[in-house]
Amino acid sequence: MRLNFSNVLVTGAAGFIGYHLCRRLIDDGIHVTGIDNLNPYYDVRLKEARLNALKPAETFTFVGLDLADRNGLDDLFNASRYDVVVNLAAQAGVRYSIENPQAYVDSNLVGFVNILECCRYGDVKHLVFASSSSVYGANTLMPFSVHHNVDHPVSLYAATKKANELMAHTYSHLYGLCCTGLRFFTVYGPWGRPDMALFLFTKAILDNRPIKVFNHGKMQRDFTYIDDIIEGVARVMGKLPQPNPAWHGEKPDPGTSYAPYKIYNIGNNNPVELLDFIEEIERALGINAQKEFTDLQPGDVVSTYADVDDLMVDVGFKPATPIKTGIRRFIRWYKDYYGVS
Repeated sequence: MRLNFSNVLVTGAAGFIGYHLCRRLIDDGIHVTGIDNLNPYYDVRLKEARLNALKPAETFTFVGLDLADRNGLDDLFNASRYDVVVNLAAQAGVRYSIENPQAYVDSNLVGFVNILECCRYGDVKHLVFASSSSVYGANTLMPFSVHHNVDHPVSLYAATKKANELMAHTYSHLYGLCCTGLRFFTVYGPWGRPDMALFLFTKAILDNRPIKVFNHGKMQRDFTYIDDIIEGVARVMGKLPQPNPAWHGEKPDPGTSYAPYKIYNIGNNNPVELLDFIEEIERALGINAQKEFTDLQPGDVVSTYADVDDLMVDVGFKPATPIKTGIRRFIRWYKDYYGVS
């Protein structure tokens, strides 16, 4: 699917998903303005390397900016009109949110309100924003559906993502701003984040160090390959959310609204046991991992599993990259990037 926008703003452009989305948009001939504050939550050199891969493109402009900088955002939106804004900037990490909650307030709450205000006054046609599978929190009914209630988060990170959904709905209701939220499920692939399982496991195994296997391996994740995430985002960008005529306040549907607002899951729809995931990494590396089994960490959930029916019906797409394929692509990238023979 080729996109036909002329001018798109991507926040978090130096991030994992942000980099890949910018690459896709550039390849489609779209002018992209990418913003990022390059915060040091993980190795800034990796973020800079992603940006360096984007900067040669004539249709890419980078602006170093923090979403909490309201004046800076105002200046940016006053200088140009954007057809679509894709908000991927956020303070990431479930466990880090337990240690440093203020960072999540500044980026995920204050920063997101600033984006909403700029979209409101900047006459933006469509705001697409990253939510997270973590919003399902204490829910155990599988697969997770956007039509399920999600009022019991188990980490502050999850709570900020749920807050983003609520704030976006309010702007859709009050100002008619078209907003689509995307709940991503355990994204992995080349250029991935160093704090995520695949990156951590690969590095530790190659360094001959033990890997931590949480909840004694009794976990499932709906691992979703980055190319599938980007295809889902791209298709949703071109689909303006429509009010649901069947929505009713006596039985409110959390995934839709009477306003131009919609939520989608983007997940592989195929949960994988953590130990099976590790086995695929071992096969790809040709090395057996040393495993250190530990308890479930605070803020973690045992299983994730995405219902993607709405995504398939509305934009005709369902993630389908097999774990074996995705892991091998990541490891090829990792070895090349870090010069591992």
